[in-house]
Amino acid sequence: MLPKQFQKALPILKEIERAHFEAYFVGGSVRDYLLDRPINDVDIATSALPQEIKSIFSKTVDVGIEHGTILVIHNGEGYEITTFRTEAEYKDFRRPDVVTFIRSLDEDLERRDFTMNAIAMNKEGSLIDPYHGKRDIANKIITTVGSAHKRFNEDALRMMRAIRFVSQLGFDVSAATIHSLAENAHLLEHISVERITAEFENLLEGNFKPKAFKLLISTGVYHYLPGCTASKEAIIKCADYSISSLSNQQMWALILIHLKKESLQDFLKAWKLPRKKINYLMKVYNTLQNRGNFQWDHFELYKAGIEVACDVEILFLTIDGKRISQQECEILTLKEMFEQLPIKSLKDIDVTGHDLMRWKSQKGGTWVKELLQEIEKAVVEQTVENNKNSIREWLISCNHL
Repeated sequence: MLPKQFQKALPILKEIERAHFEAYFVGGSVRDYLLDRPINDVDIATSALPQEIKSIFSKTVDVGIEHGTILVIHNGEGYEITTFRTEAEYKDFRRPDVVTFIRSLDEDLERRDFTMNAIAMNKEGSLIDPYHGKRDIANKIITTVGSAHKRFNEDALRMMRAIRFVSQLGFDVSAATIHSLAENAHLLEHISVERITAEFENLLEGNFKPKAFKLLISTGVYHYLPGCTASKEAIIKCADYSISSLSNQQMWALILIHLKKESLQDFLKAWKLPRKKINYLMKVYNTLQNRGNFQWDHFELYKAGIEVACDVEILFLTIDGKRISQQECEILTLKEMFEQLPIKSLKDIDVTGHDLMRWKSQKGGTWVKELLQEIEKAVVEQTVENNKNSIREWLISCNHL
């Protein structure tokens, strides 16, 4: 029996066929079904033209009608239905100049990137696989549909997708495809930073990152990643660690640690990462840089925050070659310690700047911030209880009032 994601979409295929058109499940959902991986979005390809799809279904949205895609709303969920198509010359190495709608499934599958993504499945679960994608999945091989040179010249981002799939699936890349990656890597200069970053971010989530990093180096693709032209040694070093289980944020911070750059913030900005993420990564980086000079105590943990502290400790132990089981034990200890802190942030302190100004009968100034910081440290270290009266008495005993 087909998985529930396909079962829920079966009425759409049946409705299209009832109108005397063909319809199939295609793309990543079929690939992931064959790999027994979680299935996300279910995409459907059809011989029906966009206007014909709109006449069949009452609830539709023109999400990409110029490229043949209509969103059909069924039982509260959206399904993208795309007309079989061929694509003319690609002048910008990303998008076709002309899209022509056709009635042939085989021709539609011919334009796709990799054989594992060029498999269609009908409503009974039977596969239409003219490019032997199922065989390549069984052999754990990533290979293009037809000429790799042609596929990458059509859409240069496919090169990043190939390496991202290596990270996610652990597959090898066929010799011809590897050769073409090296030959055409320079075409990534035509691809927007945002699209390259999106693929790289997904690559960092994979369980086979070391393999993908080594492929970035061996093919020279790394030269065309933002700010990475002179970063070969950093990428090689990262691949040498046990990084399979590291998170996206941890991987970015590990890369930063091994970069030889004057401005790491400029490196992160070159990838056009969000400002909030850049600030977080710099905090992890700076804390990790100093990690060898301190042991976690209540105040160090409080200053870092539990998320930063966990990322730092995992990276510290990874660089030190510690096993995952030991990392998990250390992280559990940190989390228990953090839960015991009397406050988690400055806003938790039971006094305000207005209290201090009133107690001292003095106008505000830098002294208020400095005194609050002293109180903060004392409360965290449990020198004083976190209540207004205790803090006031402590300030008096310290000659601050």
